[in-house]
Amino acid sequence: MNRLFLRFLGPVLLSIAVATALVYAAITWIFGDPIEQSALRQAAPQIFLIEQYIDKAASDEWLLRLNKVREVSQVKFELIPLKQALEKLTQSQRQQLSTGKIVVNAAQRVLYRRVDLDGERYIGSEDDVLLVQELPIDYWFNIKLEVVRYIIVAFVLLIPIGFWSRAHWRDIQALAKVTENFGAGQLSARASTPAAASIYPLAQQINQMANRIETLLSSQQHLLHSVSHELRTPIARLEFALEILQSGLGSSDINGKQTQRIIAMQGDLSELNSLVSELLDSAKLDAQGQLQRETIVLEMFIQNCLQHLPPKPQGLDLQVECAATNKSLFVDQRLLSRAIQNLLKNAYKYADQKIIWRLKMQGEHWLISVEDDGAGIPASEREKIFDAFYRLDRSRDRATGGFGLGLSIVRQIIVLHGGRIHISESELGGAKFEISLPMVA
Repeated sequence: MNRLFLRFLGPVLLSIAVATALVYAAITWIFGDPIEQSALRQAAPQIFLIEQYIDKAASDEWLLRLNKVREVSQVKFELIPLKQALEKLTQSQRQQLSTGKIVVNAAQRVLYRRVDLDGERYIGSEDDVLLVQELPIDYWFNIKLEVVRYIIVAFVLLIPIGFWSRAHWRDIQALAKVTENFGAGQLSARASTPAAASIYPLAQQINQMANRIETLLSSQQHLLHSVSHELRTPIARLEFALEILQSGLGSSDINGKQTQRIIAMQGDLSELNSLVSELLDSAKLDAQGQLQRETIVLEMFIQNCLQHLPPKPQGLDLQVECAATNKSLFVDQRLLSRAIQNLLKNAYKYADQKIIWRLKMQGEHWLISVEDDGAGIPASEREKIFDAFYRLDRSRDRATGGFGLGLSIVRQIIVLHGGRIHISESELGGAKFEISLPMVA
């Protein structure tokens, strides 16, 4: 059962219930209480006896006929004081009784009627009320009738609503699937909603938006690829020219000043070359729609990550904590290794003495964390550092390096795996990067 139908179910049932109550109130106001009228019809034989047999008797025979009816009738006829009867009636029923009308209480299966209003039957009869009990009244019949009517009306109304909501919900689900695929990187995903569908205008707007986004992203990726590749050629030429220039100096560079300038220029070119490589890697991740997943034992994954790390700074301690080394991961090993290495390299730059890399299972997720005892990351900056080219002020010098792309690439890789990354404060005092990856069979 779809959610759309469930959302209609409550209001529709409530509306029918309110409508039933309003109809009952209107009928009561115009025609009288239908339950009371039904009770009068069911008590018609007893009323007939009172009006056509007992009341037709002469004054001195009225009580005699009442006693004869008592003997043969299955209901109980009783005379009670007027005061006692009034105590059991509502205000409107008291007014009816005072005018000599029959008052029926369907719930208690009784009826009340004054013997007379002027004492003609017998002495003091104007102060007595005829009470008839155990009437053959089925009080619940009308309630059951209303319930059956309510159920039938609800059922008839909900059938077309169910068919409509089913078709509407199916279109919404199809549209949600398209947006999910588009968000996952399938930029060619489009909605194929029929023109007769009620959400067709919305689907067309989403398709137009998807076309614009695809065009913009394609243009951006094409520009990034083109610029990055075009930069490779002049960088290679400059590196080659600097090597020739350095080899041609020989002994003519007495103070070595020109050699130092050339070495500095080579460092700048190397940094520029690294930037181009990072840009190309980021562009490839943006364009990559699917992962090349493979099964790898956790212990092998850890060793592979550690082997491709640069040498550890002197005095820095890296601890790896994993209680499930015999377990397996089903991931894109190359990309996830790159993400972990980026985090560890980042920790190498800012840690003082200690880094902890933890891996553990929790429910249906792998939890991976990297934390250090460095200066940490301010809470206001923790989300911004995942943006491309965003760097904290302390990382803008040549000592730490970096272009602000490393953590952006990490987040791209984690999102491709269907996971999420979060930054918090480490118990060691520095930053703690926490990754949650869903287990994939």
